[in-house]
Parts: sequence; structure tokens; C-alpha cells
Amino acid sequence: MGLVKRWWSCLTTALRFALIEQARNRLALLIVLLFVPLWTTLAFEVVAKAPLRFHLRPVDHWLVMDANVLTQITGALQALTLVIAFMMFIATARSALFDRRLVQAGYPRSCLAAAKCATLVLVAAVVAVYATAWTHLLWHPAQPLVFAAGMFTGALVYGAFGIVLAAVLRSELAGMFLAIMTSSIDLLLQNPMINPNADSPVVRYLPAHGAVQASVTAGALHTVPWSSLLLGAGWALGMAALGMTAFAVRTRTQRLPAGRAADRPTARGATASVRAP
Repeated sequence: MGLVKRWWSCLTTALRFALIEQARNRLALLIVLLFVPLWTTLAFEVVAKAPLRFHLRPVDHWLVMDANVLTQITGALQALTLVIAFMMFIATARSALFDRRLVQAGYPRSCLAAAKCATLVLVAAVVAVYATAWTHLLWHPAQPLVFAAGMFTGALVYGAFGIVLAAVLRSELAGMFLAIMTSSIDLLLQNPMINPNADSPVVRYLPAHGAVQASVTAGALHTVPWSSLLLGAGWALGMAALGMTAFAVRTRTQRLPAGRAADRPTARGATASVRAP
């Protein structure tokens, strides 16, 4: 019971500091507040309202929807994926050295990993609700909650991808370039306005495919796209598992020289230092 209590205390402490780290990223917060509504509004107002055919795989049905609405959905998802990937990448990259020192001092690595996952879920949920609310000002999705769930799964996938990049790359520039290029290729290929062959079988293997299908289905129909939501959740879990594995490898403990063994801080001391304001 004492071990469980100590583990929970370490988790809440790590989660609190992870959320503080996100709150201090003012550039990311500014991007969320300005870029998400700007991109979704421009896509809706500027793109022509020409009819486009879109294949809904969850119901195996061809849907005719205005081009500006489809572009807004994929654009909102692209904005979310870029923002969440950026937030998680920066937070994970900048705390890497501190996390490694905590693990070497005896702080539970599982607490740090769980705190990052919990932070990702909370941030993705808030941004997905914000994007859905802004979308609702321009047009009314048939199922707003399911629409938000589709946005949420896409944000989870690329947020976990940001953790992976931060764990395997040393350069912030390289990480952001890969996040931007991957997200752009993923979402652009699924927009029938840009890619006339958006219903290609190859597209279904893209990371955000489940999120796109769930969001479009929820926007037009009253059918819950369970298969697409589960596909998005599967991608998110797989990417998160890969990210946590890379995080564990990067924060692996190393044997200290014999002369410095006495200088190694204890786990209790590490916990106390983390709790210090």
C-alpha cells in the first residue's frame, strides 16, 4: 500500500510539472488560439462550395459534400495535429535532461511516462473541443460530440508522434520539419479536392485516416463511425507505445563511476527536489 501511495504521489507531481511546462509554452498557446480558428475559417470562407464526392468507409457510402466543408475538416485536423505535435515535441525535448537525471536518481520512470501520456490526453481533448466549437460557429456537424472525438483521435496520434520525435532526435528543427511534412502529406492525400484518388486503398494506412473518416461521417451523418474511431485509437495507442519505448531508452539509467557513487542522490531526495517550487 505504501508503494502504491508513493507511486501515485510521484505521478501527480510529475503530471503537475508536465502541465506547467505546457502552460509556459506561450508560442504554442498563441498558435492554438489564433492558428486553429484562422485556418478553419479561411478554409470555409475562401474555398469554393463546389460539390465533392467522398467515400465514407465506415458505412461504405459515397457522400456528396461541399468542398469548403471537406477542406475545413481536413484543415482543422491538420492544424490540430501540427499544434499538438509541436507542444508535445517541445515539452519532451526540453525536459529530456531533467527526466534522465530523475530516473538516475531513482524516480519511477513509469510515473514520468504516464504523466506525459496524461498530459497528451488532456491537451488533445481541450484543443479538439476548441476546434469543434469554432467549427460549430460556421456550420453545424450532425454529431458534434463524435466530431470532437474524431478530432481528438487525430490530435492523439500526432501528439504521440511528437513524443517519438523528441525521444529519437536531437534537433528541434529536424523534429518540427518531420512533424509538419508527415502531417501535411497525411491530410492532403485524404482531401478529394487536392487528391482525386483520395479513396485509394493505400490511403487507409495513413495515421490520420481514422480521424478523417470519423470527423467527416460525424459531420454529415447520424451514424457513429465506431470502426474509424477504433482505428484512430489504435494508431494513437501504437504511437504512444512507441514513444514511451523511445522515452525509456533515452532515460535509461547508466552506471556511475565508483568515485561518484556517494554523490548519487537518493530517490527520496529526488522526489523532494521535484516537489520544491
